[in-house]
This record gives sequence, structure tokens and C-alpha cells, in this order.
Amino acid sequence: MKLAVIGKDVSRSTSPEMHSFIAKYLGKEITYDNISIPEEQFEDRIDGLLSEYDGLNVTIPFKLSVIPHLKKLDGDAPVFGAVNTVITSTLTGYNTDGLGFMLMLTNAGIDAKGKKVLLLGAGGAGRSVAKKLLDDGAEVEIYDKFTSNAEAVAAEFKGIKCVKEVLPEKRYLIINATGVGMHKTVGISPVGEDVLSGCEVALDLIYTPEKSRFLEIAEGLGKKILNGRAMLFYQAYYAECIYFGIAPDDGVAKRLFEAYLKELGL
Repeated sequence: MKLAVIGKDVSRSTSPEMHSFIAKYLGKEITYDNISIPEEQFEDRIDGLLSEYDGLNVTIPFKLSVIPHLKKLDGDAPVFGAVNTVITSTLTGYNTDGLGFMLMLTNAGIDAKGKKVLLLGAGGAGRSVAKKLLDDGAEVEIYDKFTSNAEAVAAEFKGIKCVKEVLPEKRYLIINATGVGMHKTVGISPVGEDVLSGCEVALDLIYTPEKSRFLEIAEGLGKKILNGRAMLFYQAYYAECIYFGIAPDDGVAKRLFEAYLKELGL
């Protein structure tokens, strides 16, 4: 299969290595490209890419804007209103972010059920994470610098609370789904010590750098920290199961991730 990841800047994405590793284990042959697209060029280029590739993984900021170019949504995609995986032969969009996120939590021993969670960022990944946490029984608050984005998520998924400012208080888990801390914002955290001091666990969906400023601050406060590498790997595993029509197995996914980390020397 000819596959690729598309996003605003995927020049440093580890998706090609990750997907190639998974495909090799599954006994499949793939080619996998990184395709960075300036936002203003997306509409002109997307249909050509959909005809050129067998499958696409979609990342920031195109998980919502790809939808009008598809014929149908399946799996979690209709609920999340965001797509991260596309089968181009049928123009079907899927979303494996939520599945990847929840498996990451489970395998890291993080259980948010019945506990207070603050989610920073209401984009495509944030929406997926918010819905999965809500379904799992967590008390979810969502913040976005554009309040209307957070309000839209809270309105769509009843039970999620939109907060207009982030105040220091006791929380079990704080999640950074903003993208702040990577690329041009390396060294910047969306919240400071005052907010992070009140949580037990800090989770950053960023995995490059390995330890964002957000996680450095939390670690310095003695908090349990986790980056998003496992989520990326697990959502990639679920995506390849979709590409190849394979039933996913969470035990296989965990063993594969452990083998992948070993290969990276992590």
C-alpha cells in the first residue's frame, strides 16, 4: 500500500518509521511519505493526494477540513467529527485517536474514571480525547484559547464543562492537547507551576521533544508524567488494522510498542 501522513508540518514526524515497523510485523508491504501542506494550499492539494495514495493519516490542522472531501465516516469519526485515517478507495474517514489514547492510559496505569480532568485544547485530538474520557466516566473540563472551540465541544458532548480560564485547583489529570511545546513553541508550556501543582498526573500529547516544558515543570513538582508517543503508536496500529482489514488486538499492540521502544533504545 502507498500511504502518507499529511499535516501543516510533518517534516519531523516519526509516522513513517512507526507505520513501517507495524506493517513489517503484520507481514505487509508499504511505502510511507511525509507530506507537509501549508494551510492555504490544503483545498487545492487534498483531492490529488486522495487519488494518489491508498491511505492517508491526517494530523494537525486538517482533521476536520478533510471531511468535506470524503464520502462517508465510520467508527469513531462521526461522533468525534474529526478524521485521522482515510481509506481512499472508498473515501471513508476513520478516527483512531480515541482508541489510541485510551489504550495508552490503560497501559500506563492511569484511571480517570470518576476523577477530575482538565483538557487543554479543543482541536481534533482534543475532541477525541474529551469524548473518550467522558464515556469512561471522568469529570472533564476543557479549555481552549479560542473559547468558542471549547464551548462547541462542551455543547456537542453533554457533560463536558467549558472553562474560560484555567485556575489552580485539585485535579487528577491535566492533558496538553494544544500542540504548544513543539516546533516553534519548544520550551513553552500552556500552563505553569501554579496549575500543575494541583494535579497528580500530567500528560502531553506531544512526543517531540520527548519531554516538553509542560512535562518538565510537572516532573519537577513530583508528578507522574507521560508523553504522547504511545498514543501515536497505538492509533497508528489501529489505523493499519483498518488499512489491511485486520481485527485489532490490544495485547499485540502493547507488545509491538514495547518492541518499538526497544528498537529506538528508549
